[in-house]
Amino acid sequence: MGEQISSIVTRRERQQYREKVQQCLDVFARMLSSSHFEDTDPMVGLEIELNLVDRELRPSMTNESALSVTTEAFQSELGRFNIELNVDPRPLHGDHLRQLEDNLRAELDDAHAAVPDAGIVCVGILPTLTAEAMSAEVLSPDLRYKALNDSILDARGEDVLIDIQGRSGERFSQYFDTIAPEAACTSMQMHLLVSPTDFASYWNAAQAISGVQVALGANSPFLFGNRLWDETRVPLFYQATDTRPPELRNQGVRPRVFFGERWVTSVFDLFEENVRYFPALLPEMSEEDPVAVLDEGGVPTLRELRLHNGTIYRWNRPIYDNSSGMPHLRIENRVLPAGPTIVDTVANSAFYYGLVGALASDDRPLWSRLSFDAAHENFTDGAKRGLRARQYWPGRGEVPVDELVLRHLLPLAHRGLEMWGVDADLRDRYLDIIEGRCTSETNGATWQSDCVGALERRGLSRNDALAGMLERYVDGMHSNEPVHTWELPSVTS
Repeated sequence: MGEQISSIVTRRERQQYREKVQQCLDVFARMLSSSHFEDTDPMVGLEIELNLVDRELRPSMTNESALSVTTEAFQSELGRFNIELNVDPRPLHGDHLRQLEDNLRAELDDAHAAVPDAGIVCVGILPTLTAEAMSAEVLSPDLRYKALNDSILDARGEDVLIDIQGRSGERFSQYFDTIAPEAACTSMQMHLLVSPTDFASYWNAAQAISGVQVALGANSPFLFGNRLWDETRVPLFYQATDTRPPELRNQGVRPRVFFGERWVTSVFDLFEENVRYFPALLPEMSEEDPVAVLDEGGVPTLRELRLHNGTIYRWNRPIYDNSSGMPHLRIENRVLPAGPTIVDTVANSAFYYGLVGALASDDRPLWSRLSFDAAHENFTDGAKRGLRARQYWPGRGEVPVDELVLRHLLPLAHRGLEMWGVDADLRDRYLDIIEGRCTSETNGATWQSDCVGALERRGLSRNDALAGMLERYVDGMHSNEPVHTWELPSVTS
């Protein structure tokens, strides 16, 4: 969705686009067998989607004015109450994780101070959002968002149904005539540059740990006033971008928010699936002839393939790009919500990079002993139940996620970070936060839920309790103390 769209295309252009995407795929296959891809020290990057709020902590539809006073690190997002912070790629070794934390805090502090009459909240779903606000007017004015909205609704042929059942019995069910509910999902994306030969191992490892990731980092328990999943962002994103009417779902047509169906042996498997399974949503053509560029010794942009790939929302998305005339591949991990704090965000990153590195280098791959269906079930249960989830793990059976992390995965993450050359004190700093979440049974989702529960027991309405919780959440966010250390209000005022 980061690609700019200049016009609305015709049906004829859509047919030509399909042919161009296939041509790009053929060129990509040639490149994988003959081109030299960037393969330096591990490079990592980060994107964080953020919410703009007014003085009453309600959504503020002001991203255009906010972007006019912030640095180039920020860009627009789907909703007018959203902006996104992008961090330049950097290596992992040494003290770069601490530099990442300092850089993120400085960017957010400066942006928060610069945005007039509004604040910035780093959370998976803004608790003060209302369903009534989710109209087409919420969408940012960029043409690509209008094109995406129109394409999804045209493909469905009917309004978007959001229907999510919470574990406690609460339920939200409503039709929308726009994809605006997707803007409620504010995520973080972690990027890892890998070589073509290593890509499959790293992608498979990332898929295998997605359930643990989302359970540990869940931070989206409320949607439009309802307590639903610990990471409600997962089913909301799935439903808000679904191009399938019920009949196509019943036929087994794949959703665009796609966990996948199998372990892979090459990055080509993922791009080939995307072309084979998914019709174009934003079919805009470029003038590049990728065959000619490659034949002349150049590096094609493969813009059509990249644009198509950007409208298929895998939780671990393959990325092709080139910089300074050198092609490279990245895995974009899209599992986690934003927040609660920068230090929590970097702890999530450290756990992910360390664990995926350790598993990808294992002599006996985890995915050779874990079925893909089990990995998918782990992901769903982690999103529903957060720290109360149970995860199936080879050799251990079905175990509580906190036990799995404390006894098995944290040592692996330490080993992986050591392999990357991360300083020992930083390995301890960030992974101790993950340990603290497990021992205290507290992450963003449980803290939000427990805080609202305490305020409701004081006699506050749900809406007032959500507002009171968010006020305390913002204070905790600015403190940069890990969420598992935040205090909860007493039941009596």
